[in-house]
Amino acid sequence: MKKEVSGFSKLSKSEKIQWITESFFKDPNKAKLELSKYWNSNHKIQQKHDEFIENTLSNFYMPLGVAPNFVINNKSVTIPMVIEESSVVAAAANSAKYWSKRGGFHAEVLDVEKVGHIHFLHKGKKKNLHTFFEENKNTFLKSCDEITSNMRIRGGGILSIQLNDKTNDLENYFQIDIRFNTVDSMGANFINSCLEKIANSMKKLSLKSNLIDENDLDIIMSILSNYVPNCLVKVWVSCPVSDLDENSGFSANEFAKKFIQAVKISEIDPYRAVTHNKGIMNGIDSLAIATGNDFRAIEAGVHAYASRNGTYSGLTKASIKNNIFTLEMTIPLSVGTVGGLTNLHPLVKWSLELLKNPNSKELMKIIGVAGLAQNFAAIRSLITSGIQKGHMKMHLLNILNQMEVKEDEKIKAIEYFKKNTVSHNEVEKFLKSL
Repeated sequence: MKKEVSGFSKLSKSEKIQWITESFFKDPNKAKLELSKYWNSNHKIQQKHDEFIENTLSNFYMPLGVAPNFVINNKSVTIPMVIEESSVVAAAANSAKYWSKRGGFHAEVLDVEKVGHIHFLHKGKKKNLHTFFEENKNTFLKSCDEITSNMRIRGGGILSIQLNDKTNDLENYFQIDIRFNTVDSMGANFINSCLEKIANSMKKLSLKSNLIDENDLDIIMSILSNYVPNCLVKVWVSCPVSDLDENSGFSANEFAKKFIQAVKISEIDPYRAVTHNKGIMNGIDSLAIATGNDFRAIEAGVHAYASRNGTYSGLTKASIKNNIFTLEMTIPLSVGTVGGLTNLHPLVKWSLELLKNPNSKELMKIIGVAGLAQNFAAIRSLITSGIQKGHMKMHLLNILNQMEVKEDEKIKAIEYFKKNTVSHNEVEKFLKSL
């Protein structure tokens, strides 16, 4: 069968699978069987999954685990996590247990402002453009009244609108900068709808204006930004230095000082900062996925925030003041608890119910805490026993499953490696010895 296809999206699911498997696989029947193994046996549930995206062939499963024993602002929380990396859930659970004895985690939402832009070129006089904008900005806002009515009832809507002159960066380039409060929704569709409505209004009004020539105005695009530096959550843990015990033979004071140095290294060295922040995102992404949020948008925004001072830096800060150790982090998070997959995916609903159906601000706090918990666990391992000891213990099952060992051999291997170093070679040697 040819590897070029026309009208692929219009084919039925079975026709798509037939074309894919016969065009690209040595054994088409085996390839079809692998896809069908992961279909849901409930037709209605599978149809729902099929309709999440275009050209769906099957479901790509990832584990849903939970990390219990979190205390956040004096409330008990069990966090759902969707991730394939073996040690992440265990690390979160360990952090939760450690800090539950030391006052728990604390979280505060600092702001919830989101932003979108109309990007355009204007070749005429700047003064005339500014006058045109000031005369018509209220009309621009009113053009969105129908779109924003429900959001305004819930306490959100458009917060501000302004004209940004970006001509120093790009010839003739300007922005209409609009800020939003989208309450409990992530708000992408809402923001983009408002932006496009205002852009259309701007174009129409330019036709009637004596200030600007329509030929001088070229609207390039209207789109939200996933960089939300004013949609911030702050999370932290704090306790007397003397309480930092249970750390692999380190004294509390030694542990605290070494921990702070590790964090400072991430502040000044981008190579370390990237890995430092990746660990934070292990917790953030896994909870974002479990709750149906756009982890890719969160990732992009967080990494931009880590570079806001001109150098990519670690997101956490650690300090000792008056003999009190503190680890804290402030990050941008744009998340929602209504709309999108939150109303469609059964396990997203399950995860939100596990979290006691939080609003968006409450979810921001929990997600921020998940990231800080991962950071604490990672640094604690790095400066004490080393990252590989715990990580490879968790990875042992994956190695054994790859080797397709028998159940009795698996039990013996797990017992043996409780006291021995795990590596692929060591596992092979042990299995041969059996």
